[in-house]
Amino acid sequence: MARARARLQGAVRAHLAARGFDEVETPCLVPAPGMEPHIHAFETSFVPEAGTGTAARPLWLHSSPEYAMKRLLADGFDRIFQFARVFRNGEVSSTHNPEFTMLEMYRAGTDHRGIMEDLEQAVEAGARALHPGGGTQLRWRGHSVDFAPPFDRLPVAAAFARAGVNLEGCGEDARKLRSAAIARGLDLGPEGERFDDLFFRIFLQAVEPTLGHSRPVYLTDWPASMAALARIRSDDPRWAERFELYAAGLELANGFSELNDAAEQRRRLLEEQEERRRLSRPVYPLDERFLAAVGRMPDAGGVALGLDRLLMLLTGAERIRDVLLFPAEELLKAPGARDT
Repeated sequence: MARARARLQGAVRAHLAARGFDEVETPCLVPAPGMEPHIHAFETSFVPEAGTGTAARPLWLHSSPEYAMKRLLADGFDRIFQFARVFRNGEVSSTHNPEFTMLEMYRAGTDHRGIMEDLEQAVEAGARALHPGGGTQLRWRGHSVDFAPPFDRLPVAAAFARAGVNLEGCGEDARKLRSAAIARGLDLGPEGERFDDLFFRIFLQAVEPTLGHSRPVYLTDWPASMAALARIRSDDPRWAERFELYAAGLELANGFSELNDAAEQRRRLLEEQEERRRLSRPVYPLDERFLAAVGRMPDAGGVALGLDRLLMLLTGAERIRDVLLFPAEELLKAPGARDT
């Protein structure tokens, strides 16, 4: 698996370099982590040496290199990528590890559609590097998936409609969405949940498992409330220019047409701070250097791909721990414990 990882990264690196992308490195320790309400960052403390006159201050391990890479876009880089080690506290499952590798890439002068094309070509290069005959047809959990581009495109509303839920007819009304889910016979959480929470309950039960069974699929046009760092469609403000990539029912990547309106970005981050307070989760500071850069960014498309998950698919591994030399289960044991 270590050798397969090296081949995968080498193939993707060579592919992107040949297309004019610069490889960059950004810090893992940051003064302000991402604000997503459902991501928990690892916190540490920077303690300056005695006599410097500087007090200790909190730092966090980044959950994504996004803020720093967008600062590079604002400063003139136009095609960049990195294989970043990223950290998310508490995430341990068959497809999650608290420390993992992310391929993050951005291209100026394009939008979400352009970066989707960049990504599918890079994924194809990786698939061919790991396939004995240089092909693109691979099997994972009983599904034969063809990684030759172009990948399929499917709007979120159409995916819900296939699952028997009229998302478009619900607007962003939680009561309407709940009624539609009950009519579909889906298991729901407690009364009073917000639209986004209901959306993901339905999505995880009835939509995600059906995606990308014969070829990878980009799920596009997400509800505007889930725009995060993405632009809203100018022709239809109900939807964001956001996409996620799925193969064999597994999420691989998340990307956008990047928001470059600094005032709107600040508003959204403040909303996410309030959501973290509502959920009784740590509220992180705003990254003012990032916000200052947003207004100087060119139009761009960006995407983050979970490299470990892609490696799982391309090698047929059942669990993320099978593609890691040191999986998180080691962290859950006493330091002196031995494997049995």
